[in-house]
Amino acid sequence: MSFAATIITLFPEAFPGTLGLSLVGKALREGAWSLETVQLRDFGVGPHKSVDDTPAGGGAGMVIRADVAAAAIDSVKNAGEDAGGPRRPIIYLSPRGEPFSQKMAEDWATGPGVVLFCGRFEGLDERVIEARGMREVAVGDAVLAGGEAAALVVLEACVRLLSGVLGNESSIVEESFADGLLEHPHYTRPREWEGRTIPEVLLSGDHAKVAAWRRAERERLTAKRRPDLKRTSD
Repeated sequence: MSFAATIITLFPEAFPGTLGLSLVGKALREGAWSLETVQLRDFGVGPHKSVDDTPAGGGAGMVIRADVAAAAIDSVKNAGEDAGGPRRPIIYLSPRGEPFSQKMAEDWATGPGVVLFCGRFEGLDERVIEARGMREVAVGDAVLAGGEAAALVVLEACVRLLSGVLGNESSIVEESFADGLLEHPHYTRPREWEGRTIPEVLLSGDHAKVAAWRRAERERLTAKRRPDLKRTSD
């Protein structure tokens, strides 16, 4: 069974976007994973197919209606806990969500896929988040205009982990977050560039010394840039 991604959005033309490029795009064309979009506007109400309304209690902006969002979600095959067949989690991309992580990508990549709901306006009616068991996820501590860019991030992180998508499977094992540490620095030709040289240990041919240097660099970079990850890996 291939990884199936469904994106509920007001802007289906945003996809596949970068997901159609390079190895991820090649895997999509070859059927290693699938991508479909659902136009939220198709489930809007009234003559203008409205999907939002003013917030209860007042305030700025608009809120996506629960009935409209639920209708769009319910149209998707195998979405949510009560789905028939393999369950696909419903992810609501929201700045107030839990931080997206490599662990999430790994978990979702081993399953049947995901359903991503791209928020817009001030957000989504809380009742549909609760009723459909949606998981709120944020790709960073920043507010975007909508969830489409975040959906691209989440799906690329998942799809690149699928078997056969990357040319060198070993690169997944050694990259950032694979074991709670950031990745080590990389170098290539020329040997000297603008007065900067490649560390001699990398040119020594001694694989044990190279491995030790890379591990030490991973420890150093993690302690400096992401000490929270370092604590997790200890």
